[in-house]
Order: sequence, then C-alpha cells, then structure tokens
Amino acid sequence: MLLKNKRIVLTGAAGGMGELLAWELSERGARLILTDLNEQRVVQLAKDMGDKHVGVGADLCAAEGREALLNACQNFGGVDILINAAGMSEFALLENQSPEKLELMTRINLIAPMQLCQSLLPLLSKSSEAAIVNIGSTFGAIGHPGFAAYCATKAGLRGFTQALRRELADTSMKVFYIAPRAVQTDMNSEAVVELNRELGNTMDKPELVVSSMLGLLSSKPGGDYFLGWPEKLFVRVNALIPGVVDSALGKQLSTIKRLAV
Repeated sequence: MLLKNKRIVLTGAAGGMGELLAWELSERGARLILTDLNEQRVVQLAKDMGDKHVGVGADLCAAEGREALLNACQNFGGVDILINAAGMSEFALLENQSPEKLELMTRINLIAPMQLCQSLLPLLSKSSEAAIVNIGSTFGAIGHPGFAAYCATKAGLRGFTQALRRELADTSMKVFYIAPRAVQTDMNSEAVVELNRELGNTMDKPELVVSSMLGLLSSKPGGDYFLGWPEKLFVRVNALIPGVVDSALGKQLSTIKRLAV
C-alpha cells in the first residue's frame, strides 16, 4: 500500500510517538487529519506541516468529540486509513490505582478506539484501499505485574482488532494490530525507565518503532504484528506455556513491587 495521497486519521498526534508518526506520514506524502485532546498543539502541528493537513482538537472518549472528528473527515473528502495511536499507561500496583484512573485508561485505550472504528467504518468502506491500524503493546499478550489495567486494555484491543479483521474478511480492508515493546517516550515515568534498566529490558527509539509500523502498513496484509526480540518469543511462549512466563516474572516481582507506585 502506497501512503502517498492517502487520507489518514491519526489519533494522539500531539505528542510523543504520535507526533513523530505524523511527521513521517507527511514526509511520505499522506494527507493527514490529526486529532488530539490538546487542540492548540494539534492545530499548530497541522499548520507547521503544511496546508494539506488539518488538526482537530477532540475528546474521543466523548460522543461530541467523535462527532467533531467525523465531520472533519467528511469535510476532508473521506478517509482511507485510521491509525489509533492515542494511549495511556500507568505503572502501579492494582490496589494503589484509583477507580477513576482505571476507567479513564479503559476508555482511552479500548472503548474510544472501538467507537471510533465504528464511527468511521462507513467512510473507510468507500475507499478502495482502506486500512485500520490499532497500536497495541506486547503487554496485550503478556500480562505483566504493575501494569494489570494497561495489559487488560491492550489485550481487549487485540481481541477487538482480531474480531473486526475477521468480520471484514469479505472486504478489501486491511486491519492491523501492531504491538511495540517498551519505547523511549514521555509516556514512561522515571519509575518505568528505572524498571527497564534494572530488569535489562530494551527500550526502542521511537524512530525505529515508527519506521517498523509504516513498513508493515505499506507491505504486509492485515494481522497481528509484535515488534522486538525476544519479546516476540515471549508472546509465543506465554500463549503456549504460560507457566514459564509466570516463573520468569515471579523472579522479578520484588523489583517490580519496589518501583511500582
């Protein structure tokens, strides 16, 4: 799939990996509808990138926000690709997380992408070369202590993406679940950075992750794709012999609990 002149909706565009992804898509000739809760920043980003892009400030957890984005897409002339990149994480033991934070994380990471796919499917279906890309995490396939809520939302997103891909199997639409491992972004707290350091976990540069994502979108059929080794292996082991991963993570539990909120 060539990305040049594709009309692409990108959520979470105003910061971190989302902004880097926006610039790379622009460099490849895509026409972008950038959306983020930070209206001032996302509108300015679209202006900085050129007049063929538009920025939409919207709370995608709210019906009004999704309606505003849908209207912008219609005014843009349609949509070819939806990339759900907005996300939220918190490194904390479940007993220490607030009910409000659990609900917000679920809405941002799972419910909003589901509802946005539902809202934009009629427009996407009009494109002869359409795709949906849901950005997940290896933690969506490997339940990790200290990230119980985050793991649950990404596992849910993976299940939703698989079901939607099978639901649309009689169409030409490509549906991706792309799951990076740890990435060097501002979403990581100091505790997360220290956790990865002490456990010896690799944190990929966002430029590498963005390049890998766009390579998959450009050249592969829809499917589930996990980025990073040995995390890819752990995903397979966890699916087949979860007890092995239970044991490995159990040996790291004291470190995880010491650093978790």
